[in-house]
Amino acid sequence: MVCSCENRFGELTDYIKSVFNPEHPQASLIAVLHHAQGMYGYLSTEVMDHISDVTDIPTAEIYGVATFYSYFKLQPQGKHRISVCMGTACYIRGAAKVLETIEDMLDVKVGETSGDGLFSLDETRCIGACGLAPVLMIDDKVYARVEPEQVKGILKEYRTAE
Repeated sequence: MVCSCENRFGELTDYIKSVFNPEHPQASLIAVLHHAQGMYGYLSTEVMDHISDVTDIPTAEIYGVATFYSYFKLQPQGKHRISVCMGTACYIRGAAKVLETIEDMLDVKVGETSGDGLFSLDETRCIGACGLAPVLMIDDKVYARVEPEQVKGILKEYRTAE
């Protein structure tokens, strides 16, 4: 999928110039990547190439930073982000089955976006709600003690809201 980013490259360039220090080029790279992802929703090859052009940091180095941190996404993301906690308490209480149910219902694997572009699926290690395990989050909403049978109804909330 091609990003239609060029029409906003001027805005990204202005931001880069406002935070970039050529004497320490890597010092602001993460801030630039966060800003770019906020603008475009993900970091496409085009966006990383543009950042490289403006900063003279090689695209390969930018890609290395973007792939090192799990926060950065290299593919378009769905309108809603589903995160299933796979921390110890959640895992022991059945989070793997909840995750498998979501994968089956959306026909995606972790790191992918549903065909309708509505959901992106991720797993996380711990969200600090161990007493509510197993937990999943959709955007900023936490669902506690989730059973696989509840997944269909939870997803339906977001499908009917569209």
